[in-house]
Amino acid sequence: MIELESTAFSKRVDGPPFHTAELAFVHDWLIGMRGGEKCLDSLVRHFPESPLYTLIHCREALSSHLRTRDLRASYLQKLPAVSRYYRGLLPLMPRAVEKIRLPKTLDLVVSMSHAVAKGISVPPGVPHLCYCFTPMRYAWILREEYLPEQNASKFGFKRLKRSLQNYFLDRIRGWDYQVAQNVTHFIAISKTVQKRIQSCYGRASEVIYPPVNTDFFTPSYQPREDFYLCVSALVPYKRVDLAVEACRRLKKKLIIIGQGPEAARLKQEPSDSIQWLGWQSNEAIRNYLRRAKALIFPGEEDFGIVPVEAMACGCPVIALQKGGATETVVAPESDREGTGLFFEESSVDSLCTTLERFETDREQVSSIRCREQSLRFSQQIFEEQMLRRIQSFLWNQLASPHFSDASLESRAA
Repeated sequence: MIELESTAFSKRVDGPPFHTAELAFVHDWLIGMRGGEKCLDSLVRHFPESPLYTLIHCREALSSHLRTRDLRASYLQKLPAVSRYYRGLLPLMPRAVEKIRLPKTLDLVVSMSHAVAKGISVPPGVPHLCYCFTPMRYAWILREEYLPEQNASKFGFKRLKRSLQNYFLDRIRGWDYQVAQNVTHFIAISKTVQKRIQSCYGRASEVIYPPVNTDFFTPSYQPREDFYLCVSALVPYKRVDLAVEACRRLKKKLIIIGQGPEAARLKQEPSDSIQWLGWQSNEAIRNYLRRAKALIFPGEEDFGIVPVEAMACGCPVIALQKGGATETVVAPESDREGTGLFFEESSVDSLCTTLERFETDREQVSSIRCREQSLRFSQQIFEEQMLRRIQSFLWNQLASPHFSDASLESRAA
């Protein structure tokens, strides 16, 4: 049971007193500490007794806080070494999350979802608040980026494989739409995702930006060194290949932090200007962000925490002018400095042009402005906004038996 009055935010919602509420949190899977897991970790610290439900988990890969929590997994957790191949189990995931049973005594279910967590079976009468990272990218908007073998021959294994992939993704998209209608209220991580929720699900939502640990990611005010930095999972839609080819063409030093299935392909053409570091600790990433002349962020992201972490360290950002980066990175104007530059097209030529512009006029971006901009996305702001929404949601739910989705969505519209 959670003492709501003890949570760390200053302005309480007015209304009749209530002392305790029982919450459950749901996350797609917990096998590392990427952006979604950082959001979960930041929020659930205020609800230490609430269980966390997920498809699978790998405790040793989680933060010191999450690994000590009450983690309750689906039947997929019983598969041997499942964290190594869980992505291939996507066709099984809808059924797996639906079979998770939640206590009937809950007052609120909070899902944090980019895949199937929103499909959790919520007990009758219990409201479901979904913090949505995005509708499933591979089912709705980025299928070609996830399944890049579009030029498969008309016959043979590749064509059969592609047909099966599209069949399952079409079915999952239909399921995703249906379960989204059962969510009581959506919170989007960005205006970009807010538009997707409306387009894909026909649902309204409000926006609360994810947290960035601006107390950890801080500037060092030492001179910037002559290298660009890319911090990313090495998967197709991140478009790290654009950064690699652009820096190879311009003979600019690029340091890449990250690992993933694209690593072998990206390394096929060795270059003295490209340095691969693989996975690195947060401390190491901070060190490189403090020293790099700019972060290259070449993919279209739902929000993109890495550019904000870079700006928190005073590091300018070179980003594709699409997706969440357009909500965080500020381009320079005639009367003010910016926090980075945008390249307009997802192409090597476009990125090269922007890098050359950055090289010739670095004074148009400011490390001080970068730091100031990052503070708009601090962990404290995220927690205050989410905790106020949860308390407000519970207050309306508990105070009025007629409280409905319509009243929430009219307020969010």
